Amino acid sequence: MRFDGKRVLVTGASRGIGRATAEGFARAGARVAVHYAHDQGAASGTVRRLEGDRHVTVQADLEQPGAARDLIDAVTTRLGGLDILVNNAGIYIDQAITEVDPEQWQEAWQRTLAMNLIAPADLIYWATKVMIPAGGGRVVCVGSRGAFRGEPDHPAYGASKAGLHAMAQSLAVALAPHNIFIGVVAPGFVETDMAAPFLEGSRGDAIRAQSPMGRVARPEEVAHAIMFLASDGAEFTTGAVVDVNGATYLRT
Repeated sequence: MRFDGKRVLVTGASRGIGRATAEGFARAGARVAVHYAHDQGAASGTVRRLEGDRHVTVQADLEQPGAARDLIDAVTTRLGGLDILVNNAGIYIDQAITEVDPEQWQEAWQRTLAMNLIAPADLIYWATKVMIPAGGGRVVCVGSRGAFRGEPDHPAYGASKAGLHAMAQSLAVALAPHNIFIGVVAPGFVETDMAAPFLEGSRGDAIRAQSPMGRVARPEEVAHAIMFLASDGAEFTTGAVVDVNGATYLRT
């Protein structure tokens, strides 16, 4: 897959899946905007790892109203346009219903939905204002296996990802006539900072044993699926949710 000259925004690109995705697009010839919320040093570290030049870092706290529009404006100004949007940024808050107080329960819902569902929807909205006049584009959202099998200790996360899948599929129908194609990847556990407490804890071996391969995904494997969905020739996969979970959960 080649993306020569394509302008790509990857949210949450300072680490994990986002960093691996930024690296993959850069190797394939794209110019990449590396988004971060707070850790500028980590985002700059991602840019230093990218092949090619003219990559940029862009900051936005996507939990805040209006941040999505400002981010798209900043990226299009600095890259001269936007061809591909990767909605990767997200949060994962402990929220066991029998253990949290009412304030924690409400805060987890509000923050998780704002970050994992509303921000991606807003980013797509503002990205279309750039992509439609330019003749089209690609959007890939990073969902989750948890949207299908449930997240008992993180219900807002599971619900937000289920909503993200449904939103992306709805917009795939709405935007296909405008030559904008939308896909979703739904990983299980991935070797990232977010998953480290689980993988390094007492449940680590059991989590790895969920897959017949005896391990969890590497960020690069999720990035590969993201890049496929964003590639020329993958237009007819628009609306698809691609499982990247190592056969840990098989949907029928």
